[in-house]
Amino acid sequence: MPEYRELEKVKDYFAEKLEIHGATPRGVDYNSAEAQEIRFLQLLKVFNTSQKYSLLDFGSGFGAMYDYLLRIGHQLHYVGYDISLPMVEKGRELHLHNPDCWFTANIADVPVLDYATLCGTFNMKLDADYDAWTKIVVECLRQMSDHASRGFSFNMLTKYSDADRMRPDLYYADPLFFFDYCKRNFSKNVALLHDYKLYDFTILVRKD
Repeated sequence: MPEYRELEKVKDYFAEKLEIHGATPRGVDYNSAEAQEIRFLQLLKVFNTSQKYSLLDFGSGFGAMYDYLLRIGHQLHYVGYDISLPMVEKGRELHLHNPDCWFTANIADVPVLDYATLCGTFNMKLDADYDAWTKIVVECLRQMSDHASRGFSFNMLTKYSDADRMRPDLYYADPLFFFDYCKRNFSKNVALLHDYKLYDFTILVRKD
């Protein structure tokens, strides 16, 4: 991710979650494994899984996406990128002997891969200004696109969430804005998924 002061508090937030809850869905601020995997299922719709592929997991945490993909039978080379060094270190620890899986806190270390994906990374803005956070999100999407030759996917909480349940520390994005941005800047082949019964949306960007 780019260097912004808003991200320092986010680093501390997730380091604390990991310390309290360990390598669990709660450790990356998901309510349950079920909710996490429903989101994973939407994101992987951009991948061609007929053969082994390479993947950048942007905001990877400790690699739960990789474990899920292995469990459902995918063959892939995985790079987990996260700005939280404790998350990167935990990912390395958990996947120490797997040569097809490595983690880094430096986006400059990441080569161009087939795909990139991002799950929930943009949700927690804490006290950051909405427009400033949107700027960070857009820059991160550009980084994802630069590192993905065949396509990428991401999700965010939706502005169509129930108003009485929305929290000021969370980022509720406009799905139409991001659909339009991706169509205009990354590819003509963009899909918006907003029909899987959670308070978020997924965008798929196909380049091939």
